[in-house]
Amino acid sequence: MKRKIWATSPVFYGIVAVMLLMALLSRFWDARIFYAELVLAVLAFAAVAMANHHFKLYVGTAVKSAEKILSASDYRALHEFSIPAVLVGKMGDVIWYNSRFSSEVSPGFDCRGENVARFLTPHTLEQAVGGEGIDTQVGQRQYTVYSMSTRNGYVLYFVDNTYYKEISRRYSDQKPVVALVLFDNREELIRDSASSEDARISAAVEEVLRNWTKDTGSFLERLAGGRYLIMTDEVHIREDVKKRFEVIDAVRTVKSADNRSATISIGVGRGAPTFAEGELWARQALDMALGRGGDQVAVKQEDGTYEFFGGLSKGVEKRDKVRTRVIAATLSDHVKECDIVFIMGHKFSDLDAIGAAVGMWSAVHKGLGKQAYIVVNRAQSMAVPIIESMEQSMPDEKIFITPDEALDLVTQKSLLIVVDTHSQDFVESEELLRQTPKVVVIDHHRMMVKHISNAIVFYHEPYASSAAELVTELVQYISEKALSRVEAEALLAGIMLDTKNFVLKTGVRTFEAAAYLRRRGADTVEVKRLFSNTIDTYKAKYQMVSSAEIYNNCAIVSADEETPDIRVAAAQAADELLSIQGVNASFVIYPTPGGVQISARSLGDVNVQVIMEVMGGGGHLTMAAVQLKNTTLQQARDTLISVINNNLAKASKPSLPAQGGTNK
Repeated sequence: MKRKIWATSPVFYGIVAVMLLMALLSRFWDARIFYAELVLAVLAFAAVAMANHHFKLYVGTAVKSAEKILSASDYRALHEFSIPAVLVGKMGDVIWYNSRFSSEVSPGFDCRGENVARFLTPHTLEQAVGGEGIDTQVGQRQYTVYSMSTRNGYVLYFVDNTYYKEISRRYSDQKPVVALVLFDNREELIRDSASSEDARISAAVEEVLRNWTKDTGSFLERLAGGRYLIMTDEVHIREDVKKRFEVIDAVRTVKSADNRSATISIGVGRGAPTFAEGELWARQALDMALGRGGDQVAVKQEDGTYEFFGGLSKGVEKRDKVRTRVIAATLSDHVKECDIVFIMGHKFSDLDAIGAAVGMWSAVHKGLGKQAYIVVNRAQSMAVPIIESMEQSMPDEKIFITPDEALDLVTQKSLLIVVDTHSQDFVESEELLRQTPKVVVIDHHRMMVKHISNAIVFYHEPYASSAAELVTELVQYISEKALSRVEAEALLAGIMLDTKNFVLKTGVRTFEAAAYLRRRGADTVEVKRLFSNTIDTYKAKYQMVSSAEIYNNCAIVSADEETPDIRVAAAQAADELLSIQGVNASFVIYPTPGGVQISARSLGDVNVQVIMEVMGGGGHLTMAAVQLKNTTLQQARDTLISVINNNLAKASKPSLPAQGGTNK
């Protein structure tokens, strides 16, 4: 308190002066007021003067005490010590400082009575005396502050290491960084164009890249296949991160003859110890960017984590089915070598996961003649109508088994096919994934960092509408006539679910797959029945819709009660909310055993995948979800709003960070 009076006494003296002036002015109106104000002003002046005098005595006494304390350690030697030193009290008041501190840290300013925190910002005295030293900056100089305890306070030593920190900063800034760039939709832009159009577009994209690198002293080299190698340094990558890699937006300004935008994907290896490892990290990051749909930047950090930028495009559909034929042939070879095949999707399986599993079961069991089972937890599945339809059409076949039954049957020659997810955390049975020696992944969700890494076949196409679409194409190359009517309907239901009846994420190959399923006997009326609900589910859905709140063009619903089919009702309510005018995204929050789940949907203007993955989930740009354990509905809602706000803040910048996921 004394230090505060000392520090602000000029203000109090000013107040006293104003009081005296007011007293003089009041003399012309009322003598009694004049004398009263004069007495108050004199008393105020006396109080401030006494406080000032008292604190000067306090400081003088403290200085004398400091001299006594330090005399045992040679007061003069410390005063002339070559390192700035300051003695502070327990509360941080500066009691004494040596000549070096006065000339370097506090030149021309007597800081006795001030709090030492002004020299430690942003750190505190507690941090300075409680650790191995803290870094601080005073003016243009940088110091590391060390402490020593005394009986009445602390001695702080300010070690000037500006020179070494500057060398460290320069080393960090000039650390080499390797980046790989891919013109990822070149073939699609020039497929039906003349060679001159190819040259024009390629030259325009390369010019954008050269303009991006020319002012940074970076090295750009064109490689084969529309790839480019960039050698730069940390300081320029740091600047690009701040600007959220504006180059990807600049490339989109390059248009084809039919007004389609060019897109690039960039993989950056940041912080690698060698050039070779930096190039490896860049390749891994580029693969990650492509696995998430392209048109984005993936930066692999020194600690192995990834940071993503861009990813707003819905992905470019590949019309060439060469890779599909190769995957089908490779998968067939692996199936023929195994003794039993297990097929499973993600937890809380939906029509797409079970529909894709049914299609693979038909190709393996009927087409290749291998024993196969679909692993599913029926009690948690949202695709029970497909399961019941399959069992009714083939009562003599054992098609669906539980995860525990599968664990009893697995051998060292077994094969596991995972559909509609590539995350090891989201599969129906993590134990089965660990125990099966060979794993195949078939998925369409944007790549997550934590994915199944030991798959012998990883068929991942983020441009596809659904896992059912991918499986439908594979089945045609494995055994074209393997599908019966019921199995074709299951696959068509999966496609219709993920495309919202052929509205979202629908390409040419989506309709080709649907046409093939129709030829195999799929009845659209029967498929529609697979989507039918009970009256209770229907009521629950519209109760959620009616209670929605609109926040920043997002519809948010919190369902207080847990009903038997709440997952189905929540997903359908999220879809229904998108039909409301002005709603760009919808989020339905509902309770589940042990926590809370959020179903998120959008029409493409908002990347709900980004929002859900920040909260620990994932999915697609237009459809995503997250499961939160040990969380209340209110906590989940508060977290969601915070993430939405952050997402909107980033949306005001050139590009959004893209995240990936699998569950829906």
